[in-house]
Amino acid sequence: MSKLVVTSVGPATSVQDGGRYGAQRYGLTPSGAADRLALAAANCLVGNPSLAAAIEVGPLGATFTAREGKVRVALAGAGRNAEVAGRPVAFNESCTLNDGESLTLGFVRGGTFSYLAIEGGVKGEPMFGSLAVNARAGLGSPFPRPLQNGDVFDVDAVKATIERQIELPAVSNRPIRVVMGPQDDEFDDGKQLFLGGEWKISATSDRMGYRLEGPVIKHLHGHNIVSDGTVNGSIQVPGNGQPIVLMPDRGTSGGYPKIATVITADLGRFAQIPAGVGFRFEAVSMAQAQAEARAMADLLRTLPERVRDARNSDLNDALQTANIAGAAVNAFDSGTWQTWSLPEP
Repeated sequence: MSKLVVTSVGPATSVQDGGRYGAQRYGLTPSGAADRLALAAANCLVGNPSLAAAIEVGPLGATFTAREGKVRVALAGAGRNAEVAGRPVAFNESCTLNDGESLTLGFVRGGTFSYLAIEGGVKGEPMFGSLAVNARAGLGSPFPRPLQNGDVFDVDAVKATIERQIELPAVSNRPIRVVMGPQDDEFDDGKQLFLGGEWKISATSDRMGYRLEGPVIKHLHGHNIVSDGTVNGSIQVPGNGQPIVLMPDRGTSGGYPKIATVITADLGRFAQIPAGVGFRFEAVSMAQAQAEARAMADLLRTLPERVRDARNSDLNDALQTANIAGAAVNAFDSGTWQTWSLPEP
């Protein structure tokens, strides 16, 4: 059995899977990956079940080192520079770390979370049926907290000999779709402001809730209601009029009016919006939301069918460095261009 060592890591990086369900009525939060599609894509590339546990890497960089043997991994989700021993590593493609090699990940670009899946899955003891970390509740396995330098994952021996790649649908840039309610009757002009305004995610946001910055939404009858159930994507409006979108580590109930709910199909896309980047909301019907949820479920179910053998990267690198055109040299470096002069008369 090999090991994957966390050599260096920033905050907001933890083990996440599809989440823990079936006990929210007891106040047990679901947790799980913020972007389930990216989690599933990374897992499919290394032959794991789609919603198996993987490492959810936050906005800052991280380094992981293989010890006592090879380790096969795959990256998906928000892009960032990634390399092994100076070689670039592609997203949506598996790669194998040799013993002693390190996978180095830079700062995220144009997103929030990347997912690092390990062939054979993360080893841990499920807590209420899941390995997903919720640091506030002390839940998760093998580490019930964000990852720290020196953490070690036990890893199955590498089985596959061919790397795999996956093609995912293009990410939409349309507004984030919501179903209005269930307490949108607590707002009047606020509904128009909510749908017509531009919003940004505050830097103070976390996996419990994304705080929004934008127009001030006023309540008709005050900001307190009798606490009732919440779901991922519930949009509460507290007393300051700045909405909070509830994320996977949310509480299971809340006492602020909920103006709308992000539809299931857009939750991952919403979770990947970087802090400070403007976006808008768009209201859709319940029927539309259900149709999009079914389409997302179908996509997740059929992801393994999108996996293909990757190109032979070793051969490609060899061709790039080999001089297979005889005396030709570097066309991009004028210092290496060959020139000929006319013979002396």
